[in-house]
Amino acid sequence: MAINKNALIRYKTIDKCLQNHYRKWTLEDFIEACSDALYEYEGRDVNVSKRTIQLDIQMMRSDKLGYNAPIEVYEKKFYRYADETFCITDIPLTENDMNVLSETVEMLKQFKDFSLFDELGDIIHRLEDKIYTEKTHRQPIIHLDKNEQLKGLEHLEVLYQAILKKCVLNIQYQSYKARAASKITVHPFLLKEYNNRWFLVGKTNANSEVKTFALDRIQNVDFDLKSEHLNENFNGDEYYKNTIGVTVLDEKYVKEIILKIDSSNAPYVLTKPFHHSQEIMEKHEDGSITFKICVGINFELERLVLGFGASIEVLAPRELRKRVAKILRNASGIYETN
Repeated sequence: MAINKNALIRYKTIDKCLQNHYRKWTLEDFIEACSDALYEYEGRDVNVSKRTIQLDIQMMRSDKLGYNAPIEVYEKKFYRYADETFCITDIPLTENDMNVLSETVEMLKQFKDFSLFDELGDIIHRLEDKIYTEKTHRQPIIHLDKNEQLKGLEHLEVLYQAILKKCVLNIQYQSYKARAASKITVHPFLLKEYNNRWFLVGKTNANSEVKTFALDRIQNVDFDLKSEHLNENFNGDEYYKNTIGVTVLDEKYVKEIILKIDSSNAPYVLTKPFHHSQEIMEKHEDGSITFKICVGINFELERLVLGFGASIEVLAPRELRKRVAKILRNASGIYETN
């Protein structure tokens, strides 16, 4: 239910009045108090009628906002809380509220590697205290993939701040193929997560292509305060629009990929598309479907297709079909040999 800010100010003002048990409160008193509060907030006179206050009291008494305020009339004109300890800002949480908060807290904990979490930390601890004092502790219903042992997560905060403040970085980076780490200057643009791994996206200089660095391959990070950050308006959505995963290829490698998937896996592909470009080309009588996507033929695409095993067939392009067939033959050979 939508509530305007003036109504909220009036509710809080009436609540504050009723918590003062040392005086008697009439509708006229509420009108005066609410008018003063609105003037202080708005900087101008706001007309508050007797009818408005009566409707406010009626709303506060109801469960529409969850207040259920025990406001009663005595001596035919004065108002008070039947329960002197009542306050609209101290309302017991419902079971549904507790469930929502529990799952929200668990999800927020996934981002503990960012400084943003530090600012939320105290709030989260207080929420947990409130939740566990209100209900019996139970295991969370929502479970997110996480790998606490994944290397490189300790760099998230520094990289995040560098991107935010447009600082150039010197990183010690060792790729999978390199025998030793090398020093690389990076102008960071973006942090990207894919398949539960984090990557730093940026350029090494103004003339270089955009590069991707896996955080688990970064050994050390230092700020390069002498260099000026490249002032490029990098758009992550645009950069990754033709890509599955993080390996972005030149547009000449972006192809129309045509795939056929069997009936048992067709519902999965329909409800969770491979890519935003996915289009259904044909639904076959046996329940299988043929669909197409327009993406670069990279390692992540191959892995996605191979993950479906014999349930999927690459119809086009020919080079991808041959590549997948070769990998499957080699895999089959391993099992036949052993």
